[in-house]
Amino acid sequence: MRNIQMVDLQGQYARLSVEIDEAIKRVLLGADFIQGGAVRRLEDAISARYEVKHVIGCANGTDALQLAFMALDLPPGSEVITPAFSYAALTEVLLLLGLKPVFAEVDASTFLMDVAALEGLITENTKAIAPVHLYGQMVSMEPLMALAKRHNLYVVEDAAQAIGSQYCTPNEHGFAGTMGHIGTTSFFPSKNLGCYGDGGAMFTNDDALAKKLRQLANHGQTVKYQHDLVGMNSRLDTLQAAVLLAKLPHLLEFEKQRRAVAARYDVALAEISGLEAPQRTIDSSHVFHQYTLKCESEAMRNALKKHLMDCGIPSMIYYPIPLHQQTAYKQVVNLPVSEDLCGRVLSLPICSELSAEQQDYIINNIRNFIQKSQ
Repeated sequence: MRNIQMVDLQGQYARLSVEIDEAIKRVLLGADFIQGGAVRRLEDAISARYEVKHVIGCANGTDALQLAFMALDLPPGSEVITPAFSYAALTEVLLLLGLKPVFAEVDASTFLMDVAALEGLITENTKAIAPVHLYGQMVSMEPLMALAKRHNLYVVEDAAQAIGSQYCTPNEHGFAGTMGHIGTTSFFPSKNLGCYGDGGAMFTNDDALAKKLRQLANHGQTVKYQHDLVGMNSRLDTLQAAVLLAKLPHLLEFEKQRRAVAARYDVALAEISGLEAPQRTIDSSHVFHQYTLKCESEAMRNALKKHLMDCGIPSMIYYPIPLHQQTAYKQVVNLPVSEDLCGRVLSLPICSELSAEQQDYIINNIRNFIQKSQ
């Protein structure tokens, strides 16, 4: 049994090595390492694929979030509603910019921001909502955008885990990161579309915001040595853009293979007591950046994780502590669902390179653990 990984980056490179090596070689031969042609070609390709007017590359997904809120230029102390069950980058950025995160609850089954609960969080100081499209599927954007419009709020989508996910209702259609005022994503190596280092991008259909985002990411300048804004140095590296360009044509196949892995998990785990498979929303496709189970208790989750590790099977807890209980971001708020999920979720290996044999080994060891525990 070949070593099982959460994401098999070596296996993926082996599949695509000829294309990736050639893309990197072209950059090396051309020596256009900073803001080279591959960067703009990648931006244009993503723009066309995901039907968004502007794509602006940047250094990483966290920078993308920071640049998005810098472009909105909200007054200090402005409140931004965002989920507590999520990664820290968004909250970190808000606090660094002098903004106030207002932590929202998530749905117990889909793990996504509970849009129905947002109205009660809006105050006169609320200026934006920042949904996180977690694990590979999208928040209910149609009611969220309607709510934002009623209250004149910006919407900044964190689509780091959901590039390619589609939202579709009778009235609305859009891809993750393209339906709000600004969307952001990450090209961290483990993402569905990942480079070989750090990378990120911002999406918008607003011409003025696009110009400002690009300017802010380049030291606040549009003309060299003329700095009209206080910006930052956040450029998408040309070598990383070349890698992403080589991978982008394969992304739909990656998604198809991830969904096949998820479907096999679903069928097998439906027979196992004490585990709840991830629920799909009715409005969004799922690209399965993560396949996240919900265990019946924290003790069971921790014991299962140890059992899998002893069998050579990796697993991860995304996330073990809700943001409102983190030392750096602590707030006294009542978010029982978020707190409960942090004690019960467990993510299993899922990637396009996971073989049926490897997946059977994972499933059989989960089944063995449950049988021994009963």
